[in-house]
Amino acid sequence: MHSKRTPQDTADGMPEEVCVELFDGFRVSVGARVIEEGQWRLSKAASLVKLLALTPGHKRHREEIMALLWPDLDAEAAANNLRHALHLARHTLGTTVGASSRYLRRRGDLLELCPSGLLWIDVEAFEEAATEARRSRNPGAYRAALDLYAGELLPQDRYEGWVEQRREGLRLTYLTLLLELAKLHEEHGEVEKAISTLWRALAVEPAQEEAHAGLMRLYAGSGRRDEALRQYERLQKTLSRELGADPSAASRRLRAEILTGHSPLATRSSQEGGPLEEYPDLGNHNLPAARSSFVGRKREMLEIKRALAMTRLLTLTGVGGSGKSRLALKVAEDLVEAYPDGVWLVELAPLSEEELV
Repeated sequence: MHSKRTPQDTADGMPEEVCVELFDGFRVSVGARVIEEGQWRLSKAASLVKLLALTPGHKRHREEIMALLWPDLDAEAAANNLRHALHLARHTLGTTVGASSRYLRRRGDLLELCPSGLLWIDVEAFEEAATEARRSRNPGAYRAALDLYAGELLPQDRYEGWVEQRREGLRLTYLTLLLELAKLHEEHGEVEKAISTLWRALAVEPAQEEAHAGLMRLYAGSGRRDEALRQYERLQKTLSRELGADPSAASRRLRAEILTGHSPLATRSSQEGGPLEEYPDLGNHNLPAARSSFVGRKREMLEIKRALAMTRLLTLTGVGGSGKSRLALKVAEDLVEAYPDGVWLVELAPLSEEELV
């Protein structure tokens, strides 16, 4: 089964939509044409596109680019390298001379990526989704944002100074989203979901003390005192190994409370004894109830969710009976909370006249 993105409509001769993926590697799509990292003829041509994609507004002064990509060369040598990289990058992005210059344009001393505006970048989509999740405080919006983080930023550019700070910032955003989602689950009494989310955070940052403390609190509050104490031991060993440090006073105090049986309860319903605050209305859809459980196909689901974030129209293709409809409905079900206006199913198969569409 395949998913196919349909780019925004463009007039004849105009550049197609460009999609740049920077998480867990580097891939560029120009319309339906996919350019893998190995297809770039020069690594610095690829670096030029990466740098502009990560720059706010996607434009940068040529001297800044030269200083970042060739810091050890003199001005003349760096300028020659930039001209060569620009030529190869344009050639890789566009199939014709006229089209290629539209994807990478030089205006005086500024270089600009996709000045037409037909540009989608996974990093920007993730940051926008993270902002929306925090605004709505909706678990579905958090999950939609987390799905867009496919892995760390440009792992192959491990020691490029212009990547390192942004990589760490995005990683921190992802980690913070996990902690905030776990807190939402905890506040609404969803203990197992909160525990699962905190373990995802520890997979990213094993020494994240807030996640360890959250697990201690959740385990203790749900009657698993021994597991809560074992979590403190994990925290202690991890901090010692990774940072040469000890748990904070707050974590030590939490352990002491658990030992004496006076641990803080895990959920707000237990603490306050009142009804839980409801999430926003989740009935904003007309999706049919599943007749059976949905198993597997996690990779395809993530691919579809990420593709949906970069296009207005997505088509699933495959042989009859391969499960396209079931997969589409499952993705739609997962994303109901992520869209303010909900998710709606429109059946077109029964229609016999195209005007009715």
